[in-house]
Amino acid sequence: MTEQATAAGEPLLRPLRQDDLDRVLQLELELFGSGAWTHGMFVEELRAPHRCYLAVEVDGELVGYAGANLGEESHVMTIGVAPHARRRGYASRLLSALMTEARRHGATSMVLEVRADDDGPQQLYRRFGFEPIGIRRNYYQLEGVDALVMRAELAPLG
Repeated sequence: MTEQATAAGEPLLRPLRQDDLDRVLQLELELFGSGAWTHGMFVEELRAPHRCYLAVEVDGELVGYAGANLGEESHVMTIGVAPHARRRGYASRLLSALMTEARRHGATSMVLEVRADDDGPQQLYRRFGFEPIGIRRNYYQLEGVDALVMRAELAPLG
């Protein structure tokens, strides 16, 4: 994935960088509260093999990010969009790009966990072909919330 210049107000989809982490950590706390990832967790993920982490930037402000562990069955690790930037298609762009990268790495399917009590993200994932396959009880331990496990089949690129 390469960065491209955009017109004012147009979103830029680019690789997430370590120098983005201060902003990402602010968003993590705002979006995920006690379940927020730490700086160290993000650094490990960015350095790990077979990972793809992306950012959406608008007018120089990072407004969203997402990441996946790439493999035959790729795994969406996180997607977050700033509350003031929601409903503009940024999560869709991020998820679409992760799915494309997964296909490029030979993935035939993709899985993720989403809060069982959060219909908004579930609807997004369903639009991209994800279907529920199970429940992980108390997955979000600090909040005592279950996760819905969802899976999508990925057609080969071609």
